[in-house]
Amino acid sequence: MSAAPSFPALPPPPLLIHQAELIATFDADRRELRGASVLIRGEAIEAIWPAGEVPPEVMDEVRARGECVDARGHVVTPGLINTHHHMYQTLTRVIPAAQDAELFGWLKTLYPIWAGLTPEMVKVSTQVAMAELLLSGCTTTSDHHYIFPDGVRLDDQIEAAAEVGMRFHAARGSMSVGESAGGLPPDHLVEDEAAILKDTQRLIETYHDAGRYSRLRVVAAPCSPFSVSRELMRDSADLARSLGTRLHTHLAENDHDLAYSRAKFGMTPTEYAESVGWLGPDVWHAHCVRLDAHGIARFAATGTGVAHCPCSNMRLASGIAPVRRMLDAGVPVGLGVDGSASNDAGHLLNEARQALLLARVGRAMQPPETGTDGVTRYGCDLGPAEMTARDALAIATRGGAQVLGRDDTGHLAPGMAADLVLWRLDSLAMAGGAVHDPLAALLLCASPQAAWNIVGGQVLVREGQLTTLDLGPLVERHDRLARTLAERSGTRG
Repeated sequence: MSAAPSFPALPPPPLLIHQAELIATFDADRRELRGASVLIRGEAIEAIWPAGEVPPEVMDEVRARGECVDARGHVVTPGLINTHHHMYQTLTRVIPAAQDAELFGWLKTLYPIWAGLTPEMVKVSTQVAMAELLLSGCTTTSDHHYIFPDGVRLDDQIEAAAEVGMRFHAARGSMSVGESAGGLPPDHLVEDEAAILKDTQRLIETYHDAGRYSRLRVVAAPCSPFSVSRELMRDSADLARSLGTRLHTHLAENDHDLAYSRAKFGMTPTEYAESVGWLGPDVWHAHCVRLDAHGIARFAATGTGVAHCPCSNMRLASGIAPVRRMLDAGVPVGLGVDGSASNDAGHLLNEARQALLLARVGRAMQPPETGTDGVTRYGCDLGPAEMTARDALAIATRGGAQVLGRDDTGHLAPGMAADLVLWRLDSLAMAGGAVHDPLAALLLCASPQAAWNIVGGQVLVREGQLTTLDLGPLVERHDRLARTLAERSGTRG
């Protein structure tokens, strides 16, 4: 009996983003192309053509077996990248007792509430947070989960995220030093350090995918210097490096954080981090509001990354991170929305807007300087160009990719992951602005929602609607769980 004839497999169906008003590639040359088109095939970008140059045979194939998205009237950007989050905190937004607190008081108010988290709450809050991120243009996100009561496991979050479709860096957080040992969290919320390390290893070995276009990576992430021991920091670093993954924690978030480090360790936060092996190109720290000149220099020299969280830093009155000085020194910087109870939102494009505005007001607040010409100049005399709209978008895209250690996303070019977002320009909020500079209008006008969000060639937001989640029932379930969580602790909404 003769074998059946074999035929070469057809390539994946093409997806063409056609004739965009503007494609901002954020590639090495920062090309901005008007009327251009992007061809996606499978997980990756196959080609980008200038206006009018899509080959006829490609158009024929798209018509026959693909999809063509009419991108006229849209700006196309790389997908935004969120480098720091606490997704479970969507359940405790706007808790009255925590609304006006700074970091340490805020944590002490919320720890007792978070002690009531359940696996269902973690799953639902993860999907709510990811829905918000997708609709704000995010295609890759990390999350730092460090509280594990009532049978909660990081697996709960990983399973929930898989249903959504985003690229996900799941950070296995932990707390091991409670109040009785001089830490900040209550004793009943801390874990045994051997158990933390064992579970972190299990998660990395079970789920971590280091391959190109990976949708899931796992990170070792002890919570903070005021909630874990030196030994856990060192051992976590050794474990992560032996398994080829990355490291993440909080550092130098506010003045109290700085004072704790000096009192407890006799060091600045940077000196402490270096002493336990937490500087390097495989490490990124959240906040770094109080990073001093020495810290910036060490971060730059070692390639250590920073997750800049402007809204949270303002909300908790932590201060203004020296982002311009970090960037000028060569520190990798990305954006993070941080916890949804310290923001209290997860709109990543708006985070880029706030990064832009905060950098400018921060410059105006600098003390006056007398130049060599004898003239005293104030910050506001130097102009507002501490950061431009394109700088902020670069941090939100290329910067985030660098911080997360990814060379497959963050800008648009053939061979890169097909992670891109389309933004409509014909809204009321964009009127006038889109006419003059459609890219800058994304940040200088009111922050829009994404019209299309594509991750690895998969459309997750189509014409403003999520495709993998039914948002109405999800939000209803989430809010019911939020009430239950508050009631468990005796907190009144």
